[in-house]
Amino acid sequence: MKKRLFSLLFTLSILSACNSSTLSFSEIDTVPSDVQDKIDSKYVVQLIDDGEDTSYIVFHSKGTVTATIEAKRDTIQVKVEENNQQNDVMKQYVYKLTKDPEHERIDLYINGESTPIDHVTGI
Repeated sequence: MKKRLFSLLFTLSILSACNSSTLSFSEIDTVPSDVQDKIDSKYVVQLIDDGEDTSYIVFHSKGTVTATIEAKRDTIQVKVEENNQQNDVMKQYVYKLTKDPEHERIDLYINGESTPIDHVTGI
C-alpha cells in the first residue's frame, strides 16, 4: 500500500512539474546591454528575440503605454493600450516576455487593432 501511494505521489509530482508554466510578461527599467544595442528608435514596435524562450518588445510612444498578454494555444497576444498622446517627447517602453515552448507566435494589438511588428531581430 505504501509503495502504491509513494508511486502515485511521485508520478503526480513529475506530471505537475512537466505542466508548470514559465509564461511571464513585465515592463523592465534596466535593459540588458545586448538588447539595448539592438534597439532602433526609428521603429515604433520592435521585437528582439534571444532564440530561446525570451523576447523583448520595445514600444516607442509619445503617450502613456500599458501592456498585457493573453495566451491562446500556440499564440501569445500582446495587448497594448496607448493613451494621452499629447506629449511631445518620445518615450521608450521595454517589456520582457518569457514564453513556454508551445508558444510559436506573437500577435500584437494596439488599442484593440491588430498591428504588425515593425522590426524583428535576434541577440
